[in-house]
Amino acid sequence: MALEFLINLIVFLFPLVVFGLIIGRTREKRHLRRLDQFDAENRDFLVTQIKTFPGAVRSERPPVLVVAEVVIASDYLKSWFAQWRNLFGGEVRSFQTLQTRAKREAVARLTRQARALGFNALCNVRIESADVGGATGDRRVPMAAVIATATAYQAAPVS
Repeated sequence: MALEFLINLIVFLFPLVVFGLIIGRTREKRHLRRLDQFDAENRDFLVTQIKTFPGAVRSERPPVLVVAEVVIASDYLKSWFAQWRNLFGGEVRSFQTLQTRAKREAVARLTRQARALGFNALCNVRIESADVGGATGDRRVPMAAVIATATAYQAAPVS
């Protein structure tokens, strides 16, 4: 009876775990590649956290506030592994990756919005984040919620 249970566990559970790991990592890496590609395509776009307008030029349009919101959820398998990590202690790197992806996506959305308005620079970038699905409620799936704001303006072209 116990041997049969162990065999069923290995035959059914192990492939599901491996499949879940492969799918989760593939989606995460694909998202990071898209963000890297976006960053490479927008190297000429100035993004700073300082409150002034570096390189500003006179424009008929005044600076504009842009806002972006992002929520990225962790998959169940990654959350399950993180619970084991919490049990034994240590750094949960998968949640750091989740936060990093959410913050980079928020800045990318700010950049897209500013470009659509005809601007080529962002200053005073502010990012606020929260765990909106973590230890509260019944689901307990970690989610990174990020709200980013910035001021879009026209800067001198980078040479």
